[in-house]
Amino acid sequence: MSAVVARRRVRVAVVGAGPAGLVLANVLLSAGVPVEVVERQPREALERHARAGLVEHRVAAYLRAHGLAHGLLADGVRHGWCDFLCEGERVRIDYAARTGGTAHWVYPQHLLVADLVRAFEERGGTIHFGRPARDVEEPEPGRPRVRCDGLLVEADAVAGCDGHRGVTRRAVPRRVRGDLSVRYASDWLTALAEVDRPPEGVTYGLHHRGFAGMMPRTARLARCYLQIPAGGSAAEWPASRVREELRRRLDAARHGLPRVGRIEETGVLRMGSTISRELRHGHVFLAGDAAHRLVPAAAKGMNTAVADAAHLAEALTLFCRTGERAALDSYSARRTAQIWRTQEFADRLMDLLTVDQSATVRARRFALRLKRERLRRLAEPGDAAADFAVQYAGQGPLTPPLTPPLPAARTAEETGAATGAAVVGSRP
Repeated sequence: MSAVVARRRVRVAVVGAGPAGLVLANVLLSAGVPVEVVERQPREALERHARAGLVEHRVAAYLRAHGLAHGLLADGVRHGWCDFLCEGERVRIDYAARTGGTAHWVYPQHLLVADLVRAFEERGGTIHFGRPARDVEEPEPGRPRVRCDGLLVEADAVAGCDGHRGVTRRAVPRRVRGDLSVRYASDWLTALAEVDRPPEGVTYGLHHRGFAGMMPRTARLARCYLQIPAGGSAAEWPASRVREELRRRLDAARHGLPRVGRIEETGVLRMGSTISRELRHGHVFLAGDAAHRLVPAAAKGMNTAVADAAHLAEALTLFCRTGERAALDSYSARRTAQIWRTQEFADRLMDLLTVDQSATVRARRFALRLKRERLRRLAEPGDAAADFAVQYAGQGPLTPPLTPPLPAARTAEETGAATGAAVVGSRP
């Protein structure tokens, strides 16, 4: 006997309730586009998984414009400078001063996700938590669907925001995606650590033993990083070793940095990047980590994912309201151009922060002297400093204007007939 399956019919099905999927779903729903989300994790797990914490200026502005920044504005902290420690010198780069006040927000990603979930539900949206997508297919042109256990969501478009190993990415053949990848010569150990006071700002330590970093998170927690050889394991780094290496590489006592206490969790960031050339296949679209994994040196992953969502929301809204396909057809080209610019900046910052740990100490110290000169130039007025500040803080619009522009939203009466409805029946 066939298993009973609930069938849903919407204009857009979103796979994955991370920042990209939730921003996309919220913006589409506010524009009158019927949309539903399927998410593999339970709600509780999704909302407590700590990850990124730096929100670009333009991302914060976009969220604010769409009524999605209440928690960010209430509890986030703005930062307009970062410190680089190199060869005993502290170089402060005041990027807010170089950009007319543009700054980052520090706001943990899991709190933003919780805000976005709440906003979507308050707007009448549906998220199917604990429903991993098993398959994404397009049996007829323009009629894709998402198959979960006991659930089938049929749509006019599917947005894959379910990560690099997600089902949606596999629905776009490798030959179509045209992935390009790079693997760096080092990885970063990441540690969520208790501190005796919150860090005043982002601190990067350039040291002949390898990079170290301390980033604000909450009043009692900081996210810390250590450069380690590629392929290293967190098991090789007990808490005592992490604390000692942070103290040494950051020269914490000299620079007056917070004292690191208990290490709550450790992990390893595999430092590499993968960018797909084509972000769509038929009416299946990729966004966020499903479309690209950027080296996390510049904290651009979540921010670039939200930019993907903003572009895709515009294109899908235009398509759903008017049938206009040009914006859908140009989505890949518009996004990959910006993604590669972001990757270039992240690669440049990665090169600035890290040393070749296989080189002699003498060679590493020579490299650090060169890096110190680069830092001084970034801290002084000039084109190099201005370019760094704009890209680091994320100044400018998140999405360029669409041509043709979006028409006005239709009324509830005009869109009412297109809303999703649940149907229970047998699996076809």
